[in-house]
Amino acid sequence: MKLKLKNVFLAYFLVSIAGLLYALVQLAKGMDRTLPLMQRFRDSATALSSGQPCDCLPPLRAAAEQLRQKDLRISQLQAELRRPPPAPAQPPEPEALPTIYVVTPTYARLVQKAELVRLSQTLSLVPRLHWLLVEDAESPTPLVSGLLAASGLLFTHLVVLTPKAQRLREGEPGWVHPRGVEQRNKALDWLRGRGGAVGGEKDPPPPGTQGVVYFADDDNTYSRELFEEMRWTRGVSVWPVGLVGGLRFEGPQVQDGRVVGFHTAWEPNRPFPVDMAGFAVALPLLLAKPNAQFDSTAPRGHLESSLLSHLVDPKDLEPRAANCTRVLVWHTRTEKPKMKQEEQLQRQGRGSDPAIEV
Repeated sequence: MKLKLKNVFLAYFLVSIAGLLYALVQLAKGMDRTLPLMQRFRDSATALSSGQPCDCLPPLRAAAEQLRQKDLRISQLQAELRRPPPAPAQPPEPEALPTIYVVTPTYARLVQKAELVRLSQTLSLVPRLHWLLVEDAESPTPLVSGLLAASGLLFTHLVVLTPKAQRLREGEPGWVHPRGVEQRNKALDWLRGRGGAVGGEKDPPPPGTQGVVYFADDDNTYSRELFEEMRWTRGVSVWPVGLVGGLRFEGPQVQDGRVVGFHTAWEPNRPFPVDMAGFAVALPLLLAKPNAQFDSTAPRGHLESSLLSHLVDPKDLEPRAANCTRVLVWHTRTEKPKMKQEEQLQRQGRGSDPAIEV
């Protein structure tokens, strides 16, 4: 056992001696490499102290210039950090925006108030908007008058009764006589200064007013974005309408920013195969064409063309909604309520309270 320990200590001693010798050899090699550098440093210092020329000055000057440039850049960055952030771009003041005149014909029916409430709440989200609501009636009704007063919107209340010869008979399809013709023309008359308002704002827009006119039926569904798309219309602007004409959508076809055709299935050769919800007209253009109006005798599907043919050439239409690739209005229709139970209760004298407005 003692012999084994002695051998271990001997081996450990020999390894230590070998490691020490190796370290001394490496140290000697390092000194050989360091001495020339130290000599150059001493030479440079001697030259500087004696005023003799030295090739070390250019690198020193370059290093000093780099440090100066870095300090300058740091100072610039610190100044930028201390600078207050720029104020965000502010949208135009509402008074600077062209006014959107929304023309809505309406008539008495069970869903009338529901339709008008939905539409009014959409319109309330749009700045600088004037609602022209035109009743198909002999005189203003309390339902519509009260709804307008509570809407918070700038509005004009108009009334005109559709002539009996143009009214739909019970059971007739809607396309037999175009609905809303007299009401839309009544709104155009008011805009042109021919009066007739029964409520709200009674004075028409003064000459030079910048605005746009849009015909919005009370049963459609409108995106708020649509109104900003039309606001800066110069002549007649157009866009697609969803769920109309038996198609997913109808609308203009655009190439290089110009309308070159129309995506439609029914009578594509109409002068303007667009839906009533698919265009808007600049107010100055309408006022400059005093005879432009809707023709109640126009063939089926030509009501829009009867107005637009007086205002614009199809090639001059202004495509909106990302070159007519986005649908922002839908030709929806509320289902007619079934009142069989109501009628049965009325026969029993237990009908719903007629004093509660629906």
